[in-house]
Amino acid sequence: MPATSRPVRPPRTFDDVPGWFPVLDQVLFDWFLDRQERTGLRGDLVEIGVYLGKSAIFTGRRLREGERFTVCDLFEGDAPDDANRAESTKSYGTLTRRAFEENYLAFHDELPRVLHGPSSLVPAEVAPRSCRFVHVDASHLYEHVYGDIGAARDLLVDGGLVVLDDFRSEHTPGVSIAAWEAVLNRGLRPICLSTQKLYGTWGDPGPVQEELLAMVRARTDCHLSVQEAAGHRIVRLKSKGMRAPVLPLSRHHAEEPAPAAAAVPAQPRPAAHAAPPRGRHARRIAADLLPPVLTRALRQARSVR
Repeated sequence: MPATSRPVRPPRTFDDVPGWFPVLDQVLFDWFLDRQERTGLRGDLVEIGVYLGKSAIFTGRRLREGERFTVCDLFEGDAPDDANRAESTKSYGTLTRRAFEENYLAFHDELPRVLHGPSSLVPAEVAPRSCRFVHVDASHLYEHVYGDIGAARDLLVDGGLVVLDDFRSEHTPGVSIAAWEAVLNRGLRPICLSTQKLYGTWGDPGPVQEELLAMVRARTDCHLSVQEAAGHRIVRLKSKGMRAPVLPLSRHHAEEPAPAAAAVPAQPRPAAHAAPPRGRHARRIAADLLPPVLTRALRQARSVR
C-alpha cells in the first residue's frame, strides 16, 4: 500500500490515525486480550512493525501493572539490506519515529519501549518466554518474516498468542510462505484467520478455538467457515457489517474545529409586476381575447378614424 503522509494535526479520534487495522481485527484483538486477562495469563506485549501506531495504540490499552510493551520499527533508519531498504522506501517513505510517538501520546500518557531499528534487534532486547502477545507486522520479505516468526516463538509464554499480518495479501507472498511454512514445519498452530491476519499459538489451540467459535456463533455480524487442512482445524472469519469495539479516546478529541457558518440561501427575488400592456401590443391582446363581433367593430372604428 502507498505510504500515507504524517497528519498535520494531532489525531482527534482513533480513525484519524493512518494505518490498516480492520474492525474485525480490532474485535479479535479485544477478545483475545480479554481472554488472557480472564484466564490470568500474564506477560509482556510486543509489536514488530508499527507504522504510524494504529494497532499499537489499540494494544497499549491492555497493558497491566508490572507488564511492558515493546515496539520495534525501522522508522526513518537504515534498513539492514538492499531489499529491505527498497521495500521501506517504497511503502513507508514518510514514516518517522516522531510521527509515531505524537500519535501514540495522543491516546496514552507514556510511550512504550521503542526499539529503533530492524526487527533482528528484538531477540536481544526482549527476554525469552516473557510475552503473552506478539504482533508481527514488519517486513514482507520472506527472510525477515521467517526470523520474526522464530523470534515470536521464543518470546511467548505457554498459551501466548502470535498474530501475523498480511499472511495472504497478493503483494506479500514472502509472508504467506513464511507463515504456512511455520504451520507445516515449525509447530505453529492456527487459531483463526481474519481477512488480513493469522492468529496462532505454539500451544494447544483447542480450548481457545472452542471459546472463539462459541463467541462467533452467537453473533450475527461475522461470517464463519471451519475447514480441516494438514491436520489443522482452520477457522476463517469475515466481517458482516461488524461494528468497532470501544475505541481509545484521544486527548485532542474535544478540539473539534469550529463549524463553518452555514451559508444563508439566497432569497428569491419577488417577481416584478408586469407593466400594463400598451399600444399595439395591447390591441393585439384584445383582438385575441374579445368575441369576433366586437373585434370586427373595433377594427371598423379604427379604419374610419
